Amino acid sequence: MTPPATSPRLSPESAEPSSGPRTASGRLRITTRPLADPGNLLARLPMSDPVAWVRNGEGLIGWGIAARLEVRGPERFSRTQRWWTNLCSTFDVDDTVSMPGTGPVAFGSFSFDDETATSIVILPRVIVGRRSGQAWVTTIGDEAVPMAGLPPASVPQPPDAVSWSDGGRSAEEWQGIVAEAVRRINAGGLDKVVLARDVIGDVEGTLDPRHLLMRLGDTYPSTWTFCVGNLIGATPELLVRRTGDLVTSRVLAGTVRRRSGHDDEGLAQALLTSDKDAIEHEYAVRSVAKSLAAHCTDLDVPDRPRVLALANVKHLATDVTGRLADSSTVLALAASLHPTAAVCGTPTERAFSLIRELEGIDRGRYAGPVGWFDSNGDGEFGIALRCAEIDAENGRLRAFAGCGIVAGSDPVDELAESRAKLQPIREAVT
Repeated sequence: MTPPATSPRLSPESAEPSSGPRTASGRLRITTRPLADPGNLLARLPMSDPVAWVRNGEGLIGWGIAARLEVRGPERFSRTQRWWTNLCSTFDVDDTVSMPGTGPVAFGSFSFDDETATSIVILPRVIVGRRSGQAWVTTIGDEAVPMAGLPPASVPQPPDAVSWSDGGRSAEEWQGIVAEAVRRINAGGLDKVVLARDVIGDVEGTLDPRHLLMRLGDTYPSTWTFCVGNLIGATPELLVRRTGDLVTSRVLAGTVRRRSGHDDEGLAQALLTSDKDAIEHEYAVRSVAKSLAAHCTDLDVPDRPRVLALANVKHLATDVTGRLADSSTVLALAASLHPTAAVCGTPTERAFSLIRELEGIDRGRYAGPVGWFDSNGDGEFGIALRCAEIDAENGRLRAFAGCGIVAGSDPVDELAESRAKLQPIREAVT
């Protein structure tokens, strides 16, 4: 179902943040200071308004809302950039750490389809970060409370039980959609399309988003565990990172399920020699390299992918790097890359059209860019995969998974792959 159109909570033209202590000139005070090791970042989150972007114990968390933007439409990235630029012009920043992610930082989660869902951007009141052994805390306006001490580490309680049901399509219906997509591909209409499905979890007891975050972070430490708005997940795919003029993107496409009792090395070799997976991966790498070439020099695209092993699956992975040749911010780079062939297909326009025709669900912010950006244009965006929309008040979550469909795809195998990709959320909630 397509949600009703909404106007931005704070429009780009009205970028005034929430009230807080200001300098004599009336500018909002933002303070960043070094911090003793906070321990497990995710365990420090309070239950109210958490945001997170953490991998291998490093990253950013935050809470409270100093400013919030809700925006939709094809200009959602550029409108966000204008909102952020205007907002940053009202800040008086005192940053003694001066690393990527210090000073003012916003967390964003953007819709996959510009026509059907709202994107959310949040500037937290408090941000705690850690990078390369250095920890810090940033406060927006009120610096007294967080400087006196962070929230105590907590262990959220799991729900009592969860029951799962089909979402917009049953498993059988989705297999039929995959078969139709293969027929269209074989007819020459397109090379690849990514089809998603959703499942619904109804929870008994408390649905605490921090429980999912901590379980995902513990089980999948090499992924980027994220929370923005009500979207929570652990993505293995880095859409783009900008650190100064260094730009990086990690492309994942081509998947095999890990199974207990099976030879991991044998699975990896089978993935590397699979023609179907190689074709799917090549489309994804080609789309990323083409987009980055418009902004970067010294582009390094490895000739062959490597195998990335996660707890539930193995992926073909390629890290593409380059040097920024223009002034593009990480938001602008994310806009130019989205949607990649890894989450849409190729050619992009035909794949997008087929998704709208066949898929039968509103992806919302699933498969859209999710991450953070700072006032210098640096930041990190992943692709919102292995994730769920959380409705804590009503004890319900909606989890997503997608599969790349090419000429050699088999509907039974693709359904099994989608179930493997749903496993992180299904296991984390219980």
